[in-house]
Amino acid sequence: MPTQPTVSFTDGRLANGLRLIIAVDRLAPVVAVNLWYDVGSKHEVKGKTGFAHLFEHVMFQGSRNVSKAEHMSLVQAAGGTMNGSTWLDRTNYYETLPSHQAEIALWLEADRMGTLLDALNQENLDNQREVVKNEKRWSYDNRPYGSWYEKVQGHLFPPEHPYHHTTIGSMEDLDAASIEDVSAFFRTYYAPNNAVLSVVGDVDPDEIRRWTERYFGGIPANPAIPALGDLSLPPILGGEVRETVHDKVPLPRVYVGFRAPVFGDPRLDALDIAAQVLAGGKGSRLHRRLVRDERIAQDVALVPLG
Repeated sequence: MPTQPTVSFTDGRLANGLRLIIAVDRLAPVVAVNLWYDVGSKHEVKGKTGFAHLFEHVMFQGSRNVSKAEHMSLVQAAGGTMNGSTWLDRTNYYETLPSHQAEIALWLEADRMGTLLDALNQENLDNQREVVKNEKRWSYDNRPYGSWYEKVQGHLFPPEHPYHHTTIGSMEDLDAASIEDVSAFFRTYYAPNNAVLSVVGDVDPDEIRRWTERYFGGIPANPAIPALGDLSLPPILGGEVRETVHDKVPLPRVYVGFRAPVFGDPRLDALDIAAQVLAGGKGSRLHRRLVRDERIAQDVALVPLG
């Protein structure tokens, strides 16, 4: 029997609740710093959709000690790359740098966690609001087949469920977002006790702990982060739901959606394996059957969206 791969790491917490995971990897002189916040589009309320993703953009507009766009320039000057992403259940920010530059990434992430609101102003909010709206136009509204995800997600989850709306949000809600709304969202969810910091690479764990304590240790926790409760739904919707969307596209495309286990459920691992067996490349079962043998499709894909 093959043994399962193991990764050696340490897992601890600061006094303010920040979870710190460190894994040493000496294969290359690089380090990956990844800060995950337990906030995504599922935490948004009616009338305030798109806030989690909008705030991901705002996080690159500067903080008390870092000017607008300086976060990126400092990381690039150190020989690194960086980015962020938002999804239904989480938001994350990450930097990959030469390992001797790990401290700059930790300081940058701590500065915006602790002092971002000091630099937030109407100009920055308006600027990033337009960026996100253009992203929605490009990714959804004006792209061939672009409405599929909004349609499928809307059918799979009832209107009162937080997965009913997409991460990008609606134009109306983005237009209505105010400085006060965005600031309240930050104060609620961007707290050390709602985050996990992972540092992986050619590093000294004791040094990483010292830097993390130095830069993050003084940021206060938020003891009143609202709990969402159980979001799971039965796998069966109660009946088949169909919708035909007419669009200016060259070929018809069929999307089929199923409810899957929630994020963190170990059954998602089995779903990933099943997706590879069914549609993971030209040798997969669905590709052989639908594309090669029956020749009723040009392509087939299966993507678990957990």
